[in-house]
Amino acid sequence: MNTFTICNKEMQSYFRSPIAYTVIALWALVGGFFFYFGLSFFVQRSMESAMQGQAFPMDINEWIVRPLLSNVNVVALFLIPMITMRLFAEEKRSGTIELLMTSPINDIEIVLGKWLAAVGLYSIMLGVSVLHMAILFRYGQPDWRPLAVGYLGLLLQGACLLSIGTFISTCTSNQIVAGAIGFAVSLLLFVLNWVSEFGSSVTDRVIGYLSVQAHFESFSKGVLDSKDIVFYVTMIILGLFLTSRSLESVRWRA
Repeated sequence: MNTFTICNKEMQSYFRSPIAYTVIALWALVGGFFFYFGLSFFVQRSMESAMQGQAFPMDINEWIVRPLLSNVNVVALFLIPMITMRLFAEEKRSGTIELLMTSPINDIEIVLGKWLAAVGLYSIMLGVSVLHMAILFRYGQPDWRPLAVGYLGLLLQGACLLSIGTFISTCTSNQIVAGAIGFAVSLLLFVLNWVSEFGSSVTDRVIGYLSVQAHFESFSKGVLDSKDIVFYVTMIILGLFLTSRSLESVRWRA
C-alpha cells in the first residue's frame, strides 16, 4: 500500500513540474519525425516500384515498424535520465529526504514506489507512440505480433535503465549531475556490444553480453527470447537492490 502511495505522489510531482510535459513532448516530436520519415520513404519506394512495373515487398513491419522501434530506442537514452534525475536528488536538495527516512516506510517500498512512478511515465511515453502505429493499422496491415514484442522490449529496456538511473539519483543531491551520470551510464550500457565486435575473447563476449542494446535486437525483430527477458529482469533487480543499499547508507548517515 505504501509503495503505491509513493508512486502516486511521484506521478503527481512529475505532472506538477515541466518534466513530464517536456519528455512527452520531446518523445512525441522526435518519434513523430522518425515515423513520418519512415512512412514517406516507404510510400515513395512503393510508388516508384509501381511506376516501373516492379514488385515491391510491402512489408510494413520490416520497412517502418522495425526501424522506428530502433530509432525511438536510441531517443529513450536521452530522455530516461530526465525522468530519474530528480527522484532522490531533489529529496536531498530540499531536505525532505530526512522526513522520508524517518517515516514508517521501509526502504524497498520507497524504492519501488519511485521506480514504478518512473516506469509509469515512461509507459505513457510509449503509449503516445502507439498512436503512430494506429495509423498503420488504419491504412495498412502490419503484423501486430512483432510490434507487441518490440514494445515489450522497449518497456523492459526502459525499466532496466530507469532502475539504474534511480540508483544514480541516490548518489547526489544535484539533479543535473544525476542526469548527466545517468545518461553516461545508459550510453555506456548501450554501446558495450561494440567490444565484442572488435574482439572474440571470453572477456569481450561477457562485456558485450552486458549491453542493453544487444538484448533488444531480438525484440526489434519480433523474436521473444527468454534469455533477453531474464537479462532485463536481472538488471532491474540489481538496480533496485543497489538503490535500496544506497538509501540504507543515507539512513545511517542521517
